[in-house]
Amino acid sequence: MARIEVSGLGDFIREQRDQAQMSLRQLARAAEVSNPYLSQVERGLRKPSAEILGRIAQGLRISAESLYVQAGILDDRDGDEAVTTAIAADPTITERQRTTLLQIYAAFQAENASAGRTNNSEHSEEPDVAESKDAS
Repeated sequence: MARIEVSGLGDFIREQRDQAQMSLRQLARAAEVSNPYLSQVERGLRKPSAEILGRIAQGLRISAESLYVQAGILDDRDGDEAVTTAIAADPTITERQRTTLLQIYAAFQAENASAGRTNNSEHSEEPDVAESKDAS
């Protein structure tokens, strides 16, 4: 299992909380954790579980994935930052759906990277939609 980097994680959570203009008490309430526990996490004294990180992320309205990356539980994903940011910020999908979309996106990227594909070379493999309709 990955080692959680607690000091950097705590700083990241505090920065996100400050950006969201939330007090420690407000975030603790939103994440359903105690004030002292959240304070200890922010100061790097506690290692939160993945479940607690997910609840903190939900309270901050950020993706749990970003906290998992900061904690060292997940590797940072490559890819178009606009895509991953849009998925992470979409309020109409659940955290589970968000994670699944990011995993699918990463799988497609890995597949294309291993095949040496670029955006231009994929068009030669897939038929044009108009061509497909004409053939029917």
